[in-house]
Amino acid sequence: MIILKTQDEIEVMAKASKLVAETLQALKREVRPGVATEELDRLAEEFIRARGGVPAFKGYRNYPKTLCASVNDEVVHGIPSKRVLKEGDIVGLDLGAIVDGFYGDSAVTVPVGAIHSRTAELLRVTEEALYKGIEQAIVGYRLSDISHAIQRHAETAGFSVVTDFVGHGIGRQLHEEPQIPNYGKPGQGPRLQVGMVLAIEPMINVGGSAVRVLEDQWTAVTRDGSLSAHFEHTIAIQASGPPRILTKL
Repeated sequence: MIILKTQDEIEVMAKASKLVAETLQALKREVRPGVATEELDRLAEEFIRARGGVPAFKGYRNYPKTLCASVNDEVVHGIPSKRVLKEGDIVGLDLGAIVDGFYGDSAVTVPVGAIHSRTAELLRVTEEALYKGIEQAIVGYRLSDISHAIQRHAETAGFSVVTDFVGHGIGRQLHEEPQIPNYGKPGQGPRLQVGMVLAIEPMINVGGSAVRVLEDQWTAVTRDGSLSAHFEHTIAIQASGPPRILTKL
């Protein structure tokens, strides 16, 4: 069941989402060669708690950390560790926070120092694909219009779309209905309504779309070892015009 939010509830979600956005902005400033991903995780938790929020991921289905830090061929759910970032790496930073019982969720993929031109193109196209999907989040459109716009943009650039993981509704729970695939034909699924709050999150690979999950039961990597990028925003459907991006500063 899709749970529609009141305007007051969306305002609370906007607070949670702003905290997520501010935390990611702070983390981006710390990404450089020589930094361990567990240090980014420590900073994320301190930042969220100091501002009255609660890390959304820590303890969720026994996930051990505040941050997901996915490096290079890691698609999503990379567990922060002593792994040190190197020049030329990319790292996906995926983060959630809870404020007054409501969630915000966002992700960005960041270059570590100078990166290859094709890698930079992957980051650019994946973020563009996110915004192509957001452009379709309009009252009366179908859910799969979002999915189709993401897939079309990524594949036109020669990249592949991860199909094993999807975006989702969000509210008092981190994951609510509906699921939002990053692929599919347009004009399908439920119609978008005022009060729907969605976490849209394309995951795009340089190589094939296939992924596998490592023995830690969390970290998903590309099967062919190719690079992967991940961008995400929490958005609220508006009565008219484009959606409100809650996780954008």
